Amino acid sequence: MLLAATGCGVMPPDGDPATGDPGDPGTTPPPAGSDDPGVDAGTMPVTSPPPSSPPPTGATPGRGPYFTNPMFFNADVSATPKATNSASIIAALTAAGGWGNANKMQIDFSIDVLTASSTTPKRAFTPTDDFYSPDCDQSTVPVPVGGNVEGEDGYACTGDGDCHLLVFDTSAKKLYEMWRANITSTFQGGCLAVWDATRAYTTGLRGDQCTSADAAGFPIAPLLFTADEVKAGHIDHAIRFILPNNRIKRGFVHPATHGTDTTGGANAPSYGVHFRLRADYPIASLPAGAQVVARAMQKYGMYHADGGNIALTAQSDRHTTAKWSGLLGPRDLAALKVSDFEVIDHGAALAITGDCNR
Repeated sequence: MLLAATGCGVMPPDGDPATGDPGDPGTTPPPAGSDDPGVDAGTMPVTSPPPSSPPPTGATPGRGPYFTNPMFFNADVSATPKATNSASIIAALTAAGGWGNANKMQIDFSIDVLTASSTTPKRAFTPTDDFYSPDCDQSTVPVPVGGNVEGEDGYACTGDGDCHLLVFDTSAKKLYEMWRANITSTFQGGCLAVWDATRAYTTGLRGDQCTSADAAGFPIAPLLFTADEVKAGHIDHAIRFILPNNRIKRGFVHPATHGTDTTGGANAPSYGVHFRLRADYPIASLPAGAQVVARAMQKYGMYHADGGNIALTAQSDRHTTAKWSGLLGPRDLAALKVSDFEVIDHGAALAITGDCNR
């Protein structure tokens, strides 16, 4: 269970468990109900990447954030036809209970993204049992002074939460994402995914069946929306969302490359499912900040990335210029139901084999 962050902007509402541990990134899927992060990222290139597939019909690729080449989360899918089985997936998820926390779309604000440069000291880490090979990367990691891991004031993982460590090196153009980092006098870490922000990743990202610091094999930071983006009035990328593991069918659809041992029914969505807010949703009925998020959901959609109870993940405002207070609250999107969304087709679900091929 992911613990609420300490001093990281708006907190999840009292009594609501936070997002839940990321799906286990190893070659063996975690037990049902587990939310360990999937291993995904890489300093090492994929030697034989899967062939690149075009974006969904009608999609227009863009760029950023972080990455200089178009990525799956940059595609404008506002005009993309919905999947032929969209209605059955939406109905199945609704019947299973919808979003976590009694079908309430809520927002977790506990994940930070740190910034490093060529002068930032790097540290080697000792892999823990949450490090999987070949999924995870063994590399030194930039550790900025005054930084912190998810849910903590500093780098020590004291609360036994996910303790994600996300660092973007602006000089090397690399995004370091680690699950369950713990830095005290020593540095211990789970799965590390190092993303080359200059690389043109194919559909298989870091490799099919490979996890990352998130269970679906996605990078985390580019799918988080920030207070700075909401303050500016636009979010130019798709958004990360999560669901309880008993509402997800075992398997994954591209662009996800990994899934966990989920227990959803035959018509349930798969890991990596791409949701889009319906074009006819009355966005003006939402609070101002929530309208910015909803418009991004209509244009770029949101991708399922992990298991847990708090549906949406925003970036903490600890290291941003704008702050969440007065801008967006944890329940400002609670009016959005599963039935307000459509599913975009990304192909047939792939079976989980645990055979990561990088």
